[in-house]
Amino acid sequence: MSGIPDAAVEAIYRYPVKGLSAEALPQVTLGPGKTLPGDRSYAIENGPTGFDPAAPQYFPKTRFLMLMRNERLAALRTRYEDGTHLLTIGHNGDEAVRGDLETAAGRAAIESYFAANFAEELKGPPKVLVGAGHSFSDVAKKVVSIINLHSVAAIEGMVGQPVHPLRFRANLHVSGWPAWSELDLLDRTLAIGDVRLKVVKRIVRCAATDVDPETAARDLNIPHTLMRTLGHCDCGVYAEVVTGGSIAAGDKIVEADPLLV
Repeated sequence: MSGIPDAAVEAIYRYPVKGLSAEALPQVTLGPGKTLPGDRSYAIENGPTGFDPAAPQYFPKTRFLMLMRNERLAALRTRYEDGTHLLTIGHNGDEAVRGDLETAAGRAAIESYFAANFAEELKGPPKVLVGAGHSFSDVAKKVVSIINLHSVAAIEGMVGQPVHPLRFRANLHVSGWPAWSELDLLDRTLAIGDVRLKVVKRIVRCAATDVDPETAARDLNIPHTLMRTLGHCDCGVYAEVVTGGSIAAGDKIVEADPLLV
């Protein structure tokens, strides 16, 4: 598209543990070449990966517990506290387990919970993984994920029912762009105040989007719907932080002047 319509950041989310609950943030400080702080900092290993926390490397999402295959994760309500590194997992309105993810005892408590409650889905002992500065993202590049809420609304029209934006597990929810126009932003730079984000990749959707984040029901087939209707499975984009700074819900998004980037 020529010229990016006025848009705004409607919401900001991080996912401290891969596959577990979203956490809304009123504002966040982004660093150049980094993910959203605290996003996918931890993962639950599903079978031995050989992950080395001292030299963390990318592994595909199939090596971890994740919604594409383990939809029951969506029934868990989790909360992570930065200051204490405490992860609390709730289920059916009750607290199920809590543990400090930076201690061996805390990780063991979380691992025991998954060993007992996800036994049929495990390929080996579950293990909480963390690597300093590492993000267990679906892609190797350190990026921020963006979903266009008007594209989500278009999918609602395709499937004939409400589609919760959290199905797409994006960091930034954006309003104001026409449906699907985000897919034309490849290699363009977005400005949010002083922050600059370069769009680097369209997001190809998987079966994780089929899972309702509130009910944990696998009740839609969004990739199939997109392919049948649009001829592709793309919805949303990844962007690389070029210039860091603080952003907040409600901030405007415009295209950066290419002469100033």
